[in-house]
This record gives sequence, C-alpha cells and structure tokens, in this order.
Amino acid sequence: MMTIQDLRPLLPLLVLSAAILTVMLVTAFKRDHRLTFLLTLLGLALSLAVLLVASNGLPRSVTPLVVVDGFAIFYIALVLAASLVVVLLSFNYIEKVSDNKEEYYLLILLATLGAVVLVVSNHFVSFFLGLETLSISLYTLIAYTRFERQRVEAAIKYLVLAAAASSFLLFGMALAYLVFGTMQFDLMASSAGLSASDSALLTVGLAMLMVGIGFKLALVPFHMWAPDVYQGAPAPVTAFVATVSKGGILALMVRLFASVPVTLGSNLWNVFALIAILSMLAGNVLAVIQSNVKRILAYSSIAHFGYLLVAFLASNALSVSSMTFYLVVYIITNLMAFGVIALLSAPEREFEELEDYRGLFRQHRRPAIFLGLALLSLASLPPTGGLVGKIFLAAAGVESSLWLLLAALVIGSVIGVFYYLRVAITIFRQAEGEPPKWIVLPLNPIADVTLILLSVGLILLGIFPGPLLSLIEGMVSRLG
Repeated sequence: MMTIQDLRPLLPLLVLSAAILTVMLVTAFKRDHRLTFLLTLLGLALSLAVLLVASNGLPRSVTPLVVVDGFAIFYIALVLAASLVVVLLSFNYIEKVSDNKEEYYLLILLATLGAVVLVVSNHFVSFFLGLETLSISLYTLIAYTRFERQRVEAAIKYLVLAAAASSFLLFGMALAYLVFGTMQFDLMASSAGLSASDSALLTVGLAMLMVGIGFKLALVPFHMWAPDVYQGAPAPVTAFVATVSKGGILALMVRLFASVPVTLGSNLWNVFALIAILSMLAGNVLAVIQSNVKRILAYSSIAHFGYLLVAFLASNALSVSSMTFYLVVYIITNLMAFGVIALLSAPEREFEELEDYRGLFRQHRRPAIFLGLALLSLASLPPTGGLVGKIFLAAAGVESSLWLLLAALVIGSVIGVFYYLRVAITIFRQAEGEPPKWIVLPLNPIADVTLILLSVGLILLGIFPGPLLSLIEGMVSRLG
C-alpha cells in the first residue's frame, strides 16, 4: 500500500501531471497563448523545484514499476530543464502560428512526462508506458503546423517506423520475461549461469530491445528517420526531439543494461560495438554531403550518440559519469543550435538551407555568434564544454582499452570538424546579392536571454567542468 513517504519521490511527476490538467482546462475555457505559455513555464519550474523535496531519503522503490534514486533525480532535472528551455525558445515561433497555439504546450508537457517516466522506470510496463506517452505526443508535435506538407510527411514516417520499433521492443520484453520470470529491472540476474537455450533467448531478446532503443536514439542502422524528421518538424520540435526525447531514452538504456550488463566480448557487446562504429563514421560522412543545416545536425546527432556508446561499452567507473557529462553538453549545444534556427524561422518558412546562413553575421550578429559557439562545441573545440566532454568519453574508452572504438571516435571527430567549420565559415562570409527579405527579427528578449545563459553555461563547462562532474559523480555513478 502506497504511503505519503512513497508519494514524496513522485512529486515531480505529480506536479507535471497537475500542470498538464491545468493547461488542458484553461485552454478549454479561454484560449490565450501568453497565459498558456506562462502556465507551462510555471508547471515545469515547480516540477524542478520539488526535486529538492523528492531527493530526501533516496534511493526509494515506489511500487515495482518506479525507482527514484540519485541517477533518476539528476536526469529528471536535466529533462525538465531542457523542456523549459524548449518552451522559452518556442514562444516567438508559435506566436506566428495562425491557430491552435495552446495545444502545442500541452503536447510538450505530455512528452516531457513520458520522458520523465522513462527516467524512473524500473519495469518493462513503465518503460513502455513512458515510451508511448512520449512517442504519441511527438507524432502530433512533428506535424503541428499541419497545413505544411513536409510536416505531415515527417510525422507519418516517424509514426510508421516508431510503430515497427515498438513491435521489436515488445517482442524483446517478452523474451526477457521468458528467461528471467520478471519484468522488473533490478530483479533480473545476469546471463551468467543460465542454460545455453536461455542465454540464446536472452541474447535475442536484448538485441530486439536494442533495435527499439537504437531507433529512438537514431543509431545506425536504425537512423534513416532522423534527417527527414529533423528537417520536416518545426524547429522548436526538432530541438525537443534532439534533446529531451533522446535524454530520456539514454537514461532508460543505462538503467536497463546496468541490471543486465553487456559483457565485454559477448555477442551482444560486439553488436553494440559495431553499431557505435557505424554511427560514428556513417553519421559524420553523411553529414559532409548535406546542404541543409537541420539535416547536418541530424546526422551529427547520430555520430554523437555513437560517441556516447564508447563510454557505455567501457563499463567501468568512468562510464556513467562521462556519458552524463557529455549528454549535458550535447543538450545545451543542440538547444542553442536549434534555438537559433527557431529564432530565425517562421512556420511557413524554415531558416535551414546552408545558403540561407551566408552573411548571417553581417545581418544578425547575436544569433550568428550563438550558432558559431554551438558549432565549436559540436566540433569539440575550445573553449567549449564539447572538448571536455569528448575527453571524458575517450578516457572511459582508454581505461577499458577499446582501441578500435577510440580510433573510430577520433576519425569521426576529425570529419566532424570539417562540416561544422563549413557552416561556421558560411555564417561569416559575405552574402552574394541581396539578403533574403523574409529574415526579419523582431525584438525577442526571451530567446536572447535564454541563448545567452546557454552560451555562458557552455563556456563555463569548457573552463570549469569540475563542479558539474563532482555533482554527477555524487548522484549518478551508482545506480539504485
């Protein structure tokens, strides 16, 4: 029977759920974009605030479905903070939508709730419920400006492929349950000591789970949806997909495979390693030939999650902390990049082609500087947190002597520098002829302040990474 002590760790989810109901009811009685925007910000801010209360007396299992520990608290904070930034960067863009502005914020809150449920999941049932809450919200968000053909096409592609991925997930869950006799992560034993037939079933089951997770993280060869969805979705939604959605899935993957370790040299480890190498190399190589900035960032994200798999496969004391630090930097960087795209774009015309950015610095200096800083971080160049994060990932790989994976990481990073700098150089080049007349930037203090804070955070992480790394090591290094 659930007690008050059990409800305390769930406060962030309860406050977030209350915010969803509030936004829904207010929208039903009064349509007001600014009011809905403020209520959404308030709901996310309160959810972040109550984490201080929820963090007392941890770790705590709340029913077999949910566990709240230091790892969960940190990742919940990361997901909520990223969602808050997406909402802040969305206001000006959604203000230009002709109708149904308020439902956008409701869907963002629902998707955020799904991501938070993934973070605290300790059971296949909560895993699937959180995943589907997130996914169903994303289908609608991707096609939010529904009169644009490109939006609907991207949403349908994501819907069809996500449904297929969910089928693999369910089949993998069934096979894991067949082997372990439980769907609760912390009760699953390692594959050691299982019979040969059980070990084979478990390997197949975990491989099918990896298909579903690999699709959500856009890892090769499950990545083909990412460029089309990134390009087709509204810019703020692309920011959400690239950060909040993937952050929740990565947290779930780390918790799941902490209970069922991927042993070095096993068949499953080899599959993970192959996926990591292909993601690092293919993501960067395919990004080189793109002329659309959103597609470049899509292939870039494929490569970056390949880098994260290096630390994941290292399975040592540095793994979880280095992955988490890198994810924080990745989220900040992508929020900055897509925030600039959203700032420059309108629902009917996205600012996404590489030629659109030619001479941007001469027209709009602040967005150009923000985007240039984000590109430096993605390329792992100083003085940004991207360089420090990549060093931590490499250190985890070196400690476990994963030389082939480290070679792929280095090669991929070198290729990445080329296309990131190509975009950066385009920003500072002289525009040929007249600049596009549709580029009109009204005063937008909300986006400006948000991007300034993200920029400061990115530079501080590159110069003083110690405080965040200490916090991460104290909260997430040990699961449970």
